[in-house]
Amino acid sequence: MKFRSVFDIIGPVMIGPSSSHTAGAARIGLVARNLFGRQPEWARIHLYGSFAETYKGHSTDVAIIGGLLGYDTFDERIKTAFSEADKVGMTYEFIPEEEEADHPNTARVVIGDSQSVMELTGISIGGGKMEVVDLNGFSLRLSGHYPALLVVHDDRAGLIASVSNALANRDINIAHMEVGRKEKGEMALMVIEVDQLIDESLIEELKALPHITQVSTVAD
Repeated sequence: MKFRSVFDIIGPVMIGPSSSHTAGAARIGLVARNLFGRQPEWARIHLYGSFAETYKGHSTDVAIIGGLLGYDTFDERIKTAFSEADKVGMTYEFIPEEEEADHPNTARVVIGDSQSVMELTGISIGGGKMEVVDLNGFSLRLSGHYPALLVVHDDRAGLIASVSNALANRDINIAHMEVGRKEKGEMALMVIEVDQLIDESLIEELKALPHITQVSTVAD
């Protein structure tokens, strides 16, 4: 097994008793918040497997809410995330599910406001790491440990090449890439994890390409 750094072995700097149940959960919430692009007004969190059984004792619930407020794993404010959520007016509900998921530490996070609703399924894979495995019905694999672009677009020939060329022109290396679509010719999604930071000018360039409807980013 290869490790990227010593932190893959000893785990992340974090608040809470468990890297899997607390730090990983906080990262799921934080990635959901980043993809949504703003503070959600409400959250409905479905918990599966071990998350459903132990979420109160292991502070999984507090950690996810902290992530949805924009707090990283080391942020002391995670401890008071419930009261902080009350202050900003974000309501939340936890729903332990009895059905089995593919992974024992699974959370399906549904968040929204008056403008839109987003649904994300994340799994905590240990050591504070997590993966997004579903976003609004698209199956994918997004680790949250690399800067990433999520590009929603119409399913048209040449779009993947246009986005890849825009990255290459800036000497941005692609670490991982997935492409999925709902139906032929309809809505599609590119998930691109890269080795370099993503600046606003690249986002604007991608948004200006034909048939691209949304560009979101996740920072490392």
